[in-house]
Amino acid sequence: MKIFSGFPDRKTRTIRLPEPVITELVPIVDDLDELKVTLHVLYRLQQGQGPVRYVSQRDLLADPVLLRGVDSPAAIRRAMDRAVERGTFLQAEVDLNGHPDVVYLANSPHGRAALEALRRGEPLPTTSPAPRPNIFTLYEENIGPLTPLIAEELKEAEKTYPAQWIEDAFREAVALNRRSWKYIRAILERWHAEGRTDEERRRSPEEDRRRYIEGEHVRH
Repeated sequence: MKIFSGFPDRKTRTIRLPEPVITELVPIVDDLDELKVTLHVLYRLQQGQGPVRYVSQRDLLADPVLLRGVDSPAAIRRAMDRAVERGTFLQAEVDLNGHPDVVYLANSPHGRAALEALRRGEPLPTTSPAPRPNIFTLYEENIGPLTPLIAEELKEAEKTYPAQWIEDAFREAVALNRRSWKYIRAILERWHAEGRTDEERRRSPEEDRRRYIEGEHVRH
């Protein structure tokens, strides 16, 4: 059994859930992955900003926090299918940033209105992404407690690499079950030395895992 270390002393953000989530939805969810994904997506939706709040399937399947609790992107997709079938979320196929994707919305009056607008051919409104977790949060959530030495290395990395690179490197490491700063640093160093191709930016976690197994990935 993995043990929860407890809530930290420092101030942390809180989230609010609609009462029916606890009183009506949780009691009828009979699949653990579905429950994990449901709570995570509700959290992500609350963090979003804009007239329509949604979570894209591409982002969800690569979310490093979610992948800590659900075995694989395929399992996340199955759990979301169950949540959509149950009526917790709505889904729509859209063109997002020039690529086909699926977005999930809460099954709420706002979500239903947004889905109807999409079905009428209206474009998906631009939304502001949730605030990015900083490198220390990414480390603690995906690897473990910080040490002074690691904290210094993280500070240097944050000065050296773009925030998106750091987040993507953590996602890649989590998807491959290579949870170490040494591995993540190697990814960042490779991207810094060789550059990142458009193909690498678009690759899904499943593709990264296959490339790693086939011996095409960095090895440390």
